[in-house]
Amino acid sequence: MSISSQSTSTQASAVARGVPPLENGDQLTRPEFERRYEAMPHLKKAELIEGVVYLPSPVRYEGHGRQHSALNGWLVVYSASTPGVAVGDNTTVRLDLDNEPQPDILLRLTTGGQSRVAADGFIEGPPELVAEVASSSVAYDLHQKLDVYRRHGVREYIVWRTVDNAIDWFVLRDGRYEHLSPSEAEIYKSEIFPGLWLDAAAMLQGDLARVLKTLGEGIVSLEHEEFVQRMTQTT
Repeated sequence: MSISSQSTSTQASAVARGVPPLENGDQLTRPEFERRYEAMPHLKKAELIEGVVYLPSPVRYEGHGRQHSALNGWLVVYSASTPGVAVGDNTTVRLDLDNEPQPDILLRLTTGGQSRVAADGFIEGPPELVAEVASSSVAYDLHQKLDVYRRHGVREYIVWRTVDNAIDWFVLRDGRYEHLSPSEAEIYKSEIFPGLWLDAAAMLQGDLARVLKTLGEGIVSLEHEEFVQRMTQTT
């Protein structure tokens, strides 16, 4: 099925249910956004940011799909070695009545963290880390969404700007996002998830073997060992 026919089918499905379809730029409350989203089962992604509906463009392999998969794999390997943390891929997050983003990837503490899984399966509250794949510095991921994540207390925010071939890693300090400084070896080291290390240059070059090698070094570090001990005691 073509993209245009998929869109038409999705809208027709919503109308058939007696629910107006979601449209890019709609200004809705969160309950109304959820009602319309649920009536469009073929729609893969929609976000409510500051009360405005965003429907992303069709996803290309190069420029989003490949980069998304690389970030996801990196975080999945970390979570597999770290009790008390969990990864979410394209998971809707309820933040307030005007904001319900669907971040590309998130990493959250399952015990003692800022978010919880509601009875209906949605995440409520800010995860500790969010990663997004954006086209460039002008994308809403680095403007409207960045401000929403900052205001709600997402502790770390990673944005891979594919057009600019750059990765930004922000940390929340005193209510503001600041760029995380890499180590002398040009490795980013998470302040919230000990042992979560990223060789950004390798990630940008598509060298996943080197990315995972660096992550492996973080996973066997003393800081990660101590973090695992703390999480094991609380889970």
